[in-house]
Amino acid sequence: MKKITIALIMMLSAGVFAQGNADLKAHYEAFYKQMKAQGDVQGVINAMTHLNVIAPTQARKDTLAYLYITEGKFIQALNTVGVEKNATDSDINVEVKAIALKNLNDPKRALEHYNVLYTRNPNPLLAYEMADLMLQTDDIASAKSKIEYGIANAKDDQKRAFYEKQQPYETSLKAAFYYIKAIALFKENQTANLDAALKLTNDALAIDPNFNMAKITREALEAKKVAPKN
Repeated sequence: MKKITIALIMMLSAGVFAQGNADLKAHYEAFYKQMKAQGDVQGVINAMTHLNVIAPTQARKDTLAYLYITEGKFIQALNTVGVEKNATDSDINVEVKAIALKNLNDPKRALEHYNVLYTRNPNPLLAYEMADLMLQTDDIASAKSKIEYGIANAKDDQKRAFYEKQQPYETSLKAAFYYIKAIALFKENQTANLDAALKLTNDALAIDPNFNMAKITREALEAKKVAPKN
């Protein structure tokens, strides 16, 4: 009789827990929708965190990590999905890892994930990010290959964001490729490629005269050109 009573109590407790869990899930789903409607990103993160605890799924983890990325919380994003490269990772998952590692100044590991994205869907925007990271790791030959692909395939209406100014801005993706090609050539040989690099910054500015990074680079190259040689 005692065993039957204990079993009955356990069954009732499990039923109450399941009901409570379902109510909590419904509550946080409604909370998530409301925060999303209000444009409250932190509220959406809080709701998704609770849902991930109550009813965890990989899709929820990926979404939560992506939300952290949009808020510039790169460590939190990686703590949510990890840094490992897995063949079954969703595109969002891989993108989160790539962006987070890039912003945490880990270009080598970021490139591993950008390579996955590029294999799945090669495009000029990814090519630019990869070329930038390749230059950071001194893989100039691979960077130049991605740059040539980008110049050939970038569309006139595609843009790339830059953040060196207090106010971020966008420039033509094709202009950005001419700029980064100048950087690659100069990095390859500062003496022999100086004039070619200078021309490329002018090509970038011919497309977008307000491209601040190209202006800064052109000024630095011009100063290098007129500097007295030892």
